[in-house]
Amino acid sequence: MIKKTEVLDHHCPTCGSIIFFNPKNGNWDCTYCQNSYTLEELKDKKNAGNIEKNKSLDEDKVDKYNDYFSYYCKDCGAEIITDEQTVATFCIHCGNTAILRNKLSGKFKPDKIIPFKKTKEDAKNAFKLLADKKSLIPKKFANEENIEKIRGVYVPFWFHDYKVDGEISFNGSIIEDWSNGGGYTQQTTIYDVKREGTVDFENIPTDGSTRYEDDLMKEIQPYDLSELKTYNHAYLSGFYAERFDVEDKKDEKLENEILFDAQSVLLHNFKKYSHIKVKKSNFKIDKHNAKYVLLPLYILNVKYEGVKYYFMMNGQTGEVVGKCPIDKKKTTVFVLSLFATIMTILTLIVLLSPPYNPLYSEYQSIGTHTFFLLGIISALFSTSIMFFKISEEIQPQINRKEYVKKKHFKLKNNIEKIVESYINETKI
Repeated sequence: MIKKTEVLDHHCPTCGSIIFFNPKNGNWDCTYCQNSYTLEELKDKKNAGNIEKNKSLDEDKVDKYNDYFSYYCKDCGAEIITDEQTVATFCIHCGNTAILRNKLSGKFKPDKIIPFKKTKEDAKNAFKLLADKKSLIPKKFANEENIEKIRGVYVPFWFHDYKVDGEISFNGSIIEDWSNGGGYTQQTTIYDVKREGTVDFENIPTDGSTRYEDDLMKEIQPYDLSELKTYNHAYLSGFYAERFDVEDKKDEKLENEILFDAQSVLLHNFKKYSHIKVKKSNFKIDKHNAKYVLLPLYILNVKYEGVKYYFMMNGQTGEVVGKCPIDKKKTTVFVLSLFATIMTILTLIVLLSPPYNPLYSEYQSIGTHTFFLLGIISALFSTSIMFFKISEEIQPQINRKEYVKKKHFKLKNNIEKIVESYINETKI
């Protein structure tokens, strides 16, 4: 079923040509008359997505996600067909950005957006740099002609805020030690502790689309949340955009992580204990709110020797993830060189050790079985290193920085009582 939908576009207030958002300067540039406009200037000229109109639009009544939409380009009149999730695309005839207004209204109107800061050229260079860092991939893989397509897409995310109430009781020990001239003294003091408080978490991100792998979406993070902007259609000019198809709903896994983190805050963010033994804890989520946010992402489609690969780049920070192919010849040379190096090192170690050292009084020559054993050990080492190296090269370049969770906590009650204290002395 194809439904008609209304289109928004953005034109230069001076000459009427199409204008696009420029990630480099954060303005909207006209390539025809060379004028550049800030968001405030576009609003003054009533050319920033007709935000006020959207406030009066009815919520989209479409419940299914497999419907198709058609629209007519305002510049050339061509009809373009899109799927349910696409909210901003391009006219394939004239290149104009088409923002589908009624698909960005009601519950589908984003609350916030992080604008693009990186360009397509940045994405291309980041892909080449990623490939250059990997020694076992084919030399020609990073050639520009292998890049079939680069798309800048705003992808949907949910940013969650949680307020957690909790209380915990535990035994905590503090160990102090000092030297006393003739020995060593250690004093252990054990406390019975009861704490009660609240912990607030802000902007915990979860993927709002089923089109992209959750693991990959986690790996391109974090985004700099200080650059969150109030959503405006104008930021979509020059880019694709999609709306969510994963509703904001109860996520037990995420909530369990939040509760665990809240407990950790009450345990560790005050007096530091050397050892902790939890006796009882009770934490619950008091409040939960979610914001609908669009985040910038570049998708690179790469084709090499008939096989397709795709990479993602964070459109704000430039973080790149994706799988690369392995060059069999390079891998073979790498393994043989590694085997020869390990074999040489092990042989030298053996030759310098009794009874194979010529300087040793009961010198013995290295037998065949010893060389065979050294070969097996070298092969095992080489194989292990090879598998580690290959897994590192073909797997996505995982961003191991944990997404920073902004935490606020308020301690309502803190009772500490010494239940035991003892001293151990050790003489030297």
